[in-house]
Amino acid sequence: MIAYLVQADTIWEDRAANHQRVDALLEAARPDPGSLVVLPEMFDTGFSFRLEVTADRDGVTLSYLKRAAARFNVTLHGARSVIGPDGRGRNRATICGPDGAVLCEYDKIHPFSFGRESEFFSGGSEVKIYEWNDGSDKTIVCPAICYDLRFPELFRQGLAMGAEVLVVGANWPAPRAVHRSALLIARAIENQAFVIGVNRAGSDPHLTYAGGSLAMNAKGEVVAECGEGERVERVEVDIAAVREWREKFPAWRDRRL
Repeated sequence: MIAYLVQADTIWEDRAANHQRVDALLEAARPDPGSLVVLPEMFDTGFSFRLEVTADRDGVTLSYLKRAAARFNVTLHGARSVIGPDGRGRNRATICGPDGAVLCEYDKIHPFSFGRESEFFSGGSEVKIYEWNDGSDKTIVCPAICYDLRFPELFRQGLAMGAEVLVVGANWPAPRAVHRSALLIARAIENQAFVIGVNRAGSDPHLTYAGGSLAMNAKGEVVAECGEGERVERVEVDIAAVREWREKFPAWRDRRL
């Protein structure tokens, strides 16, 4: 199974321009049919709290994700901001299959209070999973978003729900880049899962981002790394190796809490 880490340099608060940018990156990458393509958190606007500008009220980003997934014949793990029933924002991962249908929508459970996200966004309440089927094999994926990475219980619940792959889209700033890489590796080791962490590149009016998108196998070994700057990285997701490691060293079965 093949995944693509799309480390985009997001254009601030410009949904149309970011849709075009991702299209260009994918046209250049030419992803394998059936592959999993992962975009950063809030790929369409950047980490903005101006929901009157950025919220996908008109469904333009949702339509884009459906259309792009079908056009490139991939499972597209995207992101957008929406307005919840309480009138506050939701930081949402939206995943669409190759037929353009929505497979899963996950609302970020842990808004980043230190960065004031919790003043504008309410947290989700439910861990989600979805099936990624590339036509020759299939696996269960648990999505998470940025700050969620600091809360291992989310991923433990994903493991209990059958996840073999954990995916974290992020806008993780450069000053704490070492935390992100360490935590991604830890989530892989403790859950014996393949982990994909896709961060944005570049900067916005408030922060600079170091990129550093990573993929690691179920032993916590890094198998792909993007470095800084905008790029797309192709990685083989060896699900057979995940299953073999879980059988050979079944630490995951000994969880008690």
